[in-house]
Amino acid sequence: MSQAKKKVRVGMIGYKFMGKAHSHAYRDLPFYFDLDVEPVMQAVVGRNEEGVKAAADKMGWASYETDWRKLIERDDIDVIDIGSPNNTHAEIAIAAAEAGKHIICEKPLSLNVEEAVRMRDAANKAGIVHMICHNYRFVPAIQYAKKLISEGRLGQIYHVRTRYLQDWIMDPQFPLVWRLRKDVCGSGTHGDLMAHSIDLARFLVGEFVEVSGMMETFIKKRPLGEMSGGLNAEISDTEYGEVDVDDAVAFMARFDNGAMGVFEASRFAKGNRNGNNFEINGSKGSIRWDMQDMNNLQLYLEEDEAGSQGFRTISCTEQEHPYAGAYWPAGHIIGYEHTFINILHAFMQGIAEGRSPAPNFDDGVRNQIVLEAVEQSANSRQWVKIPIL
Repeated sequence: MSQAKKKVRVGMIGYKFMGKAHSHAYRDLPFYFDLDVEPVMQAVVGRNEEGVKAAADKMGWASYETDWRKLIERDDIDVIDIGSPNNTHAEIAIAAAEAGKHIICEKPLSLNVEEAVRMRDAANKAGIVHMICHNYRFVPAIQYAKKLISEGRLGQIYHVRTRYLQDWIMDPQFPLVWRLRKDVCGSGTHGDLMAHSIDLARFLVGEFVEVSGMMETFIKKRPLGEMSGGLNAEISDTEYGEVDVDDAVAFMARFDNGAMGVFEASRFAKGNRNGNNFEINGSKGSIRWDMQDMNNLQLYLEEDEAGSQGFRTISCTEQEHPYAGAYWPAGHIIGYEHTFINILHAFMQGIAEGRSPAPNFDDGVRNQIVLEAVEQSANSRQWVKIPIL
């Protein structure tokens, strides 16, 4: 008989949008991947007892708590999975690290750079395994794009341009939920959407050295309300509150390898439900990718025969494509939920091997530095250099 695998007991904080995505991934992870450890869905936390109990029953958690502090105190928890609002990340992560728990945290890592650095330093001091959940890195097409760039197939990188467009808050009567309050989220579209674009650019192209940005808030006041699941919300009061975060952001960037970048994110782009896409141009070729067509990568290579050059569509579902071989035969596409399975696979393997896979809290700090520099630039209307912490 084979030796029993070590069980890694997970405690998850938050049970709505990201809680649902993470729960599904923990449940399906052993089905698709032969892991060196076995994740156990031990406990989930939510402030509303009725809601968290129902979520635990539905999603397969063995128990629940209504206070995250009790979760960290439990001896039967090895991992803290943080999916609560941004203003809770630092306190929870630092307490979890000091208790010796491994951590995976939703993005952005924190409200600001100072918090992010404290989180990273606490995790490193404790010697625990840590990751930040930039799940888009784990799309097979993006992993393949990284391989092409790393192998030099695109040559010297000259340009990266990204757009991340949504439209779910365009109704002036959409309520002032936590994602629209600076004290809870730190920034609006910038931290919610642009954080993903910044991470993908760092992953694929390299480090930022300088940025110049602009930000705008189109609707200044909204009725009070709360998120009700996914990106839906309900008005809870007749009173209105001030919107103090951005609805849209754009910036230019320079990278340490000489590349230029143009970045745009907005939650006011009518008709765009989740329009996350990018194009990267190099001296030998180019790539394009769109989240709403996530299995396909558009590739142009200058080395192709004259007369037959052009962008080709690669269905990144072959055994040769990263992560794709864990799922279905070629051409049988995967979806958004599989990006979470893939990143949790990396996290669990990291725990088995005693290392913190990328993207980890160091990536979270670097991401937060760029976010903050863009905001500083938008306020000063000047280029801002990216410091290294």
